[in-house]
Amino acid sequence: METTNIQLKPLFEEDNVRALEAIDRAQMIAFAPYVWEASRLLRDKGILHAVEAARSEGITIADAAAQTGMSPYGVRILLEAGLGMSLVYRKENRYFLAKTGHILLNHEMTRVNFDFMRDVCYKGSPSLEASIEHNKPEGLKTLGDWNTLYEGLSSFPSPAKESWLAFDHYYSDNAFPEALPIVFNTPPARLLDIGGNTGKWTLACLEYNDQVHMGIVDLPGQLKMAEQNIDAAGYTGRVSYHTHDVLNPALELPSGYDTIWMSQFLDCFADDEIVAILEKCYRVADEHTRIFINETFWDRQRFATSAFALQMTSLYFTNIANGNSQMYDSKVFYQLIDKAGFDIVQQHDLIGLSHTILELRKRP
Repeated sequence: METTNIQLKPLFEEDNVRALEAIDRAQMIAFAPYVWEASRLLRDKGILHAVEAARSEGITIADAAAQTGMSPYGVRILLEAGLGMSLVYRKENRYFLAKTGHILLNHEMTRVNFDFMRDVCYKGSPSLEASIEHNKPEGLKTLGDWNTLYEGLSSFPSPAKESWLAFDHYYSDNAFPEALPIVFNTPPARLLDIGGNTGKWTLACLEYNDQVHMGIVDLPGQLKMAEQNIDAAGYTGRVSYHTHDVLNPALELPSGYDTIWMSQFLDCFADDEIVAILEKCYRVADEHTRIFINETFWDRQRFATSAFALQMTSLYFTNIANGNSQMYDSKVFYQLIDKAGFDIVQQHDLIGLSHTILELRKRP
């Protein structure tokens, strides 16, 4: 297997947290429901924006209350909570925006993650234990009556739909500029996008190469969204749409594609389901077919914070998405690839924000 020449420091192999820091972290966990809710109110009610706008002058509780329309009492308890959370600091009874508060307001990844938690995950979070016990996404009931999130995605209520799409696209789209030269290093004639969602990758390929013919495999609701986006972009006729439930063993994938692409797709399935999907790919591939998997493995991150975000996203898969999938440890994922009859011939780490691209070939 060829790899990009990146040496990643192993994560989570030692306990390097000092005792006082451990106490701080434990208290944040103990009070986590109020930490999150107070942060949401500070941000969404405009209190942090008012503090930010005051800049070096700072702002009083009375002025913040007047600007936001909240009671002075409400602003006071929230800003005082913000002190302990390092969102703000105080001098001479005036509040100033701290670094963490600035990140919460202005850092795009943090905003996307926060909105995703607020609109998609938060209301269902008390169902996590039941989801683990039942192997079903019990928290999904807060959004609609579906077996999995993917069945209902096209008809999601607002703002959950917008926040889910923003979350999904933020991470995948950042990988595309680096992924396209890898996939088109040997230009494919026919490229199959499995789990094409709204057609973002297919559109990127059509714009990158004017000869490639694309195929998209997905559920009917997602295909409809993708076709609308692709037709609006003027690429009608260069895409084939294949309605397909990859978990239906009676259905086979369309054949005739020299390249197969799966981006942030296989993490939506359980271990045995991933093997079954890859075996479907195996049956329509020959020894020359190039198969690319674009995934975020929590153990292939440069920073522990990135790994943490992926580990927390695994809980969303358990509780909201489908009840049985996760953001994988790469070592677990490699075993599934091997079981399905593929070899990894190339690996590219740290693509975009946090992705790894694997190129597979069918084992004879």
